[in-house]
Amino acid sequence: MKVLIVSADAFEDTELLVPWYRFREEGLLVDVASLHKGRIKGKHGYEVLANLAIDDVQAADYDALLLPGGRAPESLRRSPRLLEMVREFFAAAKPVFAICHGPEILVSAGVLGGRSATCYKTVAAELEQAGATYRDAEVVVDGNLVTSREPGDLPAFLREAMRKLRAR
Repeated sequence: MKVLIVSADAFEDTELLVPWYRFREEGLLVDVASLHKGRIKGKHGYEVLANLAIDDVQAADYDALLLPGGRAPESLRRSPRLLEMVREFFAAAKPVFAICHGPEILVSAGVLGGRSATCYKTVAAELEQAGATYRDAEVVVDGNLVTSREPGDLPAFLREAMRKLRAR
């Protein structure tokens, strides 16, 4: 099983690294994609190798998608290819995991209409404007979508993400 993590510079370190390690611990194959292939740096100084550029990724090659938060989604949501890829994951009903500011990408992709979701508190109004029902909860599961608010929610977020992956 393969999971794709998409992020960029200024990602929230724990929201990328904790799931990356957890997925690998389960024996899953994990790729990291960014705007360009190469190293990306987190808000707190951790670096991760993006082994793929978003433009080179095919959603069909992956079983799930993770969108960590931090400031990275601000730049990522301007990538037409990423937005198209997100829509492909939703169209195929593949699990999509988004935490903190990660749901900003989902807003830009136009996939939240009629969904329940959560996010970092400053993104809540944008979520609702996109047609989602915002819930202030540590994790919200709506079909193939799993969302959480912040790094402190990672245990609940990953518990639900792993449930989705094991069900595939």
